[in-house]
Amino acid sequence: MEVAIIKYNAGNVQSVIYALRRLGVEPIYTDNEETLRKVDKVIFPGVGEASSTMTYLKAKGLDKVIPSLTQPVLGTCVGMQLMCRYSEENDTECLGIFDIDVKRFPPVNGIKVPQTGWNDIYQFQNPLCTGLKEHSYVYYNHSYYAPLCEYTVAKTDYGVEYSAMLHKDNFYAAQFHAEISSKVGASILENFLKL
Repeated sequence: MEVAIIKYNAGNVQSVIYALRRLGVEPIYTDNEETLRKVDKVIFPGVGEASSTMTYLKAKGLDKVIPSLTQPVLGTCVGMQLMCRYSEENDTECLGIFDIDVKRFPPVNGIKVPQTGWNDIYQFQNPLCTGLKEHSYVYYNHSYYAPLCEYTVAKTDYGVEYSAMLHKDNFYAAQFHAEISSKVGASILENFLKL
């Protein structure tokens, strides 16, 4: 099986590479359109800022390539947010795969922004969550979130209930960092590889 990780100006890529290696997969790290179209699975990870990332994607033509991919694609953290229509982070037009707007956490209930640390996911209804127990814990680090919507397939609550995971057609997304979410994250990545 060939798995590609989309190359762009994002952090945390090494963690994703190591997580896939632990599952027996040696990923290809690339921004090449031909390679991205021919592999079996694509992962769109990220630690970064929305507008500068979109600028890079547009410069490489990846803003057109990513939404047109036909194999299973998994976006995580910023990758998930960029798969949405728009982000409040620096007023950024994104890829539009999920027709929703990413919002900044509101200053409610004394919560600290960014959300950094472990939180649970629940009410999941997605093949990536096969075998998980309700209220399994995953690792987050983010200041922006995707609201609940028709694409929501798992939820988390951090002052506001929001989409922990999204799904539409061949596109899957997780706000949390599956690659550093211990056994739960490994199980989600393994389920993605089995799609």
